[in-house]
Amino acid sequence: MSGEQKPVTSSGLLGPAEIRDLAELLDLQPTKKLGQNFVIDANTVRRIVKAAGVTGEHPVVEVGPGLGSLTLGLLETGAAVTAVEIDPRLARQLPLTVDALQPDAHLTVVLHDAMTITELPGEPTTLVANLPYNVSVPVLLHFLEHFPFITSGLVMVQAEVGQRIAAEPGSKIYGSPSVKAAWYGHWRTSGLVSRQVFWPVPNVDSILVGFTRREQELGTEEERVAVFALVDAAFGQRRKMLRQSLSGVLGSSAEASARLEAAGVAPTQRGEQLTVHDFLRIARSA
Repeated sequence: MSGEQKPVTSSGLLGPAEIRDLAELLDLQPTKKLGQNFVIDANTVRRIVKAAGVTGEHPVVEVGPGLGSLTLGLLETGAAVTAVEIDPRLARQLPLTVDALQPDAHLTVVLHDAMTITELPGEPTTLVANLPYNVSVPVLLHFLEHFPFITSGLVMVQAEVGQRIAAEPGSKIYGSPSVKAAWYGHWRTSGLVSRQVFWPVPNVDSILVGFTRREQELGTEEERVAVFALVDAAFGQRRKMLRQSLSGVLGSSAEASARLEAAGVAPTQRGEQLTVHDFLRIARSA
């Protein structure tokens, strides 16, 4: 392996041929374990960048840049990009690819697991990523928890997961990810993405989900932990009334009822009916 692959493309972005050439160079077989489905369509890349509102004014962090399809689209705006990549082969190749196609770009590659990273150079304010389907929610919540300087972003995730993240209370798909995401900010879906723009073609549909972080945090870190514990309990037994599902966290069914009533929440309600603010009132009702 030469490690000196220099893709040639007229658009400045990677297409199907360049993606496959790079994969062959690196002896890379995309794996489901790492959720490696690479975007091979330049129009989709530019659509994502536009929907994310990326400009050259604010630094961006990308999780799982892979072979660099989206990375090049982000850099094309003039933005400085920090790319967090877990695969050493991909992390080594990415600067070479970028240097060949956009030699003046501002790219920093961090070789690290996105689930455990706690430091980001440059304090990027925008998160844009094609997130692996199997870890998309944990990665998203990890970044929002540990990097308060991230104020907005757009991620591509499995359609069902994205719809759940952006769901409103009362919806059948409203659940734990919906409430936890709402702790940090406001969420919206920004359109479906065809399976055909990926290589290999996934067996699920994808969706773009955008967010804007709250200007003021809802509560303290201690309160966030308490709220998330309540959320996990409520949706772990989502068919049960809150006085039952929260009894393990709040002490007993009677104690749960008392806490719920003190918070202005009916003990006979279920988790899917509550907003993040309702859960916070319960956490504060001790």
